[in-house]
Amino acid sequence: MSANKAEKGGKEFCDQRKVIILTTIIKNYLETGEPVGSRTISKFSGLNLSSATIRNEMSDLEELGYIIQPHTSAGRIPSDKGYRFYVDQLMEKQERALSDVKSSMFARMERLESTLQALVRNIASDTHYAALVSGPSMQKNKIKFLQLSLVEKQKVLFLLMFQGNIVKTITLDIPEDLEQAAILSLNLLLNDVLAGFSVEELGEKDIRSLMDRTPYKATMETVLRGMQELLHPEEEEMEIYTSGATNIFKYPELTDSENASKLISALERKEELAGLLKDNESEEKDGSIQVYIGKESPLEDVTDCAVVTAKYHLGNGMQGTLGVIGPKRMDYEKVLKTLTKLIQDMERSF
Repeated sequence: MSANKAEKGGKEFCDQRKVIILTTIIKNYLETGEPVGSRTISKFSGLNLSSATIRNEMSDLEELGYIIQPHTSAGRIPSDKGYRFYVDQLMEKQERALSDVKSSMFARMERLESTLQALVRNIASDTHYAALVSGPSMQKNKIKFLQLSLVEKQKVLFLLMFQGNIVKTITLDIPEDLEQAAILSLNLLLNDVLAGFSVEELGEKDIRSLMDRTPYKATMETVLRGMQELLHPEEEEMEIYTSGATNIFKYPELTDSENASKLISALERKEELAGLLKDNESEEKDGSIQVYIGKESPLEDVTDCAVVTAKYHLGNGMQGTLGVIGPKRMDYEKVLKTLTKLIQDMERSF
């Protein structure tokens, strides 16, 4: 709703009673197609008003141009101006509702992020080793909802929501100057083809279907590239949280300058850590826990250490990995028990 419309409506409807009466007239007329009289308004509006008072309000609304009186009836029907007011009110409500949903979804994301940060600190504190945690992968999580929102001419916000209300967004410059109706048609098509499937389940035929079923092929191609960017980020963009790097100085075999430098450097190489954690999430791995000892470690220059990784599952296909790095003489039993317990606690909370 434009600022001018909102301002005009606010001045004319300083009395909420008129809004209720107008809304009642429009809703009843939409349902029945018949002019609406004061008796119907009294019955359906929820207002405890006399028929005379309702007729006075209807007279005011008619004078303002929101309703009209057909020559053959004592009732009223909405004018174009009345319809416009009603639709603008509906759109405003929908925008507020969508804003509330987005706020809820982003709050959940913030809760997940804070949980992972607390989790990695707890692992480091409980085990006395270095710890790392990856954010959940979206590859197996099913897509729940997709939406393009026109933010300005030839620019859209693309929102991708997964099961569990995990949200990813990206702003895209689109090559075509599209009206809202075209954006709506793209939203309907995207949800019809993609919603309910995980990224792994989608194939070339689904992409062809999207391109074949829209006249806005250039924009759809841009949207698909944006989706690719959201779903397949570079390794270094994977969310990884680390803690407890200084714990390595508690172990004599790791405290010489060369070993300590190598280990700290390894913890800073997020791309390499991402490779380790993603490798543990592979279906080819047997079991949810992997233990690498000495030269078995996939981390470069960390051959004097042991690395333990464990998968976590948050439901809806979301999974990630926890990891511990310490000396080869680490307390393996304690590490395995700690990771198992923390994973169980986290999975219950989500």
